[in-house]
Amino acid sequence: MAVKIKLTRLGKIRNPQYRIAVADARTRRDGRAIEIIGRYHPKEEPSLIEIDSERAQYWLSVGAQPTEPVLALLKITGDWQKFKGLPGAEGTLKVKEPKPSKLELFNKALAEAEGGPTTEATTQPKKKKAPAKKAEEKAEEKAEEKADDKADDKAEAKTEAAAEAGDASAES
Repeated sequence: MAVKIKLTRLGKIRNPQYRIAVADARTRRDGRAIEIIGRYHPKEEPSLIEIDSERAQYWLSVGAQPTEPVLALLKITGDWQKFKGLPGAEGTLKVKEPKPSKLELFNKALAEAEGGPTTEATTQPKKKKAPAKKAEEKAEEKAEEKADDKADDKAEAKTEAAAEAGDASAES
């Protein structure tokens, strides 16, 4: 049976992702595979190429023929040079930097916050609620004073009216 190492396509329309599969040469592109030995995501930066080197070496040794795209990937990872016994078996694969863990990011932010500006150096934001309460209290006091003044005025007016009425009755 003729065996090929080829790419099977996965992913969305404009986001291709491939599996590197060992399959019978007569099967269709995304047909049944004998074994999946890796994956290839060309849209990532740098492209993700993961190949199980041990399994690739085995399949190449038993006569599996890589397709042209897979041959290019095997050369990048250095598996083809290792199989042929050529120099440069380390390959030219670019590896993405690992993301820092969330704990490391948290500790870094915490250290920056401790070494950052102190509360003495920063200006305090103005409080909007406290002046509003004071203004309300002042308005209430003014309203009470006005009410007291009006009540006093009314009381004075009544006493004056009574006094005038008493004066008028005394005169008669």
